[in-house]
Amino acid sequence: MQSAAMSDDVILRDYGPGDFDWLVDLHGRYYSEAEGFDATFAPLVATILRDFEAQFDPTCERGWVAVQNGTRLGSVFCVKQDNQTAKLRLFILSPEARGIGLGKRMLEACMRFARDCGYAGMQLWTHESHQAACALYRASGWHCISSKPVHSFGVDLVEQAWEVTF
Repeated sequence: MQSAAMSDDVILRDYGPGDFDWLVDLHGRYYSEAEGFDATFAPLVATILRDFEAQFDPTCERGWVAVQNGTRLGSVFCVKQDNQTAKLRLFILSPEARGIGLGKRMLEACMRFARDCGYAGMQLWTHESHQAACALYRASGWHCISSKPVHSFGVDLVEQAWEVTF
């Protein structure tokens, strides 16, 4: 595959048929290799996707998949939490797509969609170890509103909640 950094042909398309297994696998493999997560993480991703598909409201929810030359590079989802708040979910980039500005582009698309849908803000849940993502959130106006140590997915983590208001 041509490097994503060398090409302007990365598109953001809607999440759709055929993306489920790829997305569960990407999350499972990446977090196992990068952070030592155990086999309980991928089933959580599958549950989140099943819930998204079962309850999907196209008027106020959307999932995007970044694709270059037919190769999927990442995803981000905007899901209704309540009438005023959207939740950012399943934001991930494959390792070869990191550090080239694609994450910023995806986050901006998700936030713009949420604003355009009339949400007053967004929330997300992450881990402190996701330093690049947390830096991107901070640069995009998000604030960490809580942080606590947990033992999840077989490892010790610092779980964080973030929010942004529009």
